[in-house]
Amino acid sequence: MDSLNDLAIFADILLPAFVAGLLVIITHIPLGMRVLDRGIIFMDLAIAQVAGLGALLVSVAMGENTSPMLMQLGAVSLALLAALFLMRCERLTQRYQEPIIGSIFVLAATAGILILAGDPHAGEQMTDLLAGQILWVKSSQLVLSGALTGVLLIALWVERHAHKMFYALFAVAITLSVQLVGVYLVFATLIIPALATVRVASQRKRYAMAYGLAVVAYAAGLISSALFDLPSGPLIVWTLALWGLGTSTLLGLNSRRMIK
Repeated sequence: MDSLNDLAIFADILLPAFVAGLLVIITHIPLGMRVLDRGIIFMDLAIAQVAGLGALLVSVAMGENTSPMLMQLGAVSLALLAALFLMRCERLTQRYQEPIIGSIFVLAATAGILILAGDPHAGEQMTDLLAGQILWVKSSQLVLSGALTGVLLIALWVERHAHKMFYALFAVAITLSVQLVGVYLVFATLIIPALATVRVASQRKRYAMAYGLAVVAYAAGLISSALFDLPSGPLIVWTLALWGLGTSTLLGLNSRRMIK
């Protein structure tokens, strides 16, 4: 009986959550590599926070029964505006791009706090935005996100040699992911696999290792969350960090052996 209950939990909750994680991973590995190469590491945090602010503004303006599509539209619209602003700033100055990104993050985060200052459920809403609710993702979200992820992958492949649309595509990808897994997990998925595999010279091997690391970490984090009754998003972040640290350490030891 227990095994049947476990199977039901896996099918109803963990499997959709894992699919949501895969949708995030598939776009965030290549995006993370490019963000790391460009040295704009905190851009995803800023764009994610702006996207969350956009959804929050629509929710406050329209009320509790706001359509998820309208919230998504608000999130994408504000994220695209931020992306266009950052693209303009990059053309004007490379030196101060990272401080500008940090300032946008702080402004968006504090704007959300100010908007929710009189809301008795403010703490819960902020937690959902930051830590995410990956375990409670709906099938309708997965279908829409899957379709948009396919379009994004095609756009990223077309755009890989021309960087004019990078910020806009990044904004759309981050917006979709924040709705599924929250700000913290978006940042961790972008940066940790890319950083952990930075020593791998072959691009193909690096991508394979980064994807493998992320998939295993998501699976282990979700299973651990169900076993120990802990919040899934933060636990997956820690699982990613531990797997990333282990991978980086093994790669470092291997490179030292090759030098000797």
